[in-house]
Amino acid sequence: MADIPMSPRSTGTTRGRPLPPPALCGFLLLLMLLFAVSYAVGSAAGPVAPGLHGTGSGGNGGSGGGDDDMPGMSHGSGE
Repeated sequence: MADIPMSPRSTGTTRGRPLPPPALCGFLLLLMLLFAVSYAVGSAAGPVAPGLHGTGSGGNGGSGGGDDDMPGMSHGSGE
């Protein structure tokens, strides 16, 4: 019988830790770059609506809890 040459994998030599596929590394790098650019653009644009305040009456902090928002509706008074 002829001796069958052993492949490098079957010789029992093992590499260290298995590395993730290069496509996964590239995808994660692209994702981090996308988030960094998005953050930079958002910081440059500033707040979305810096002067926006609620239209509620009185000093209730703009919660808009007035009774006249929907005519004919009772607010749990049982009437």
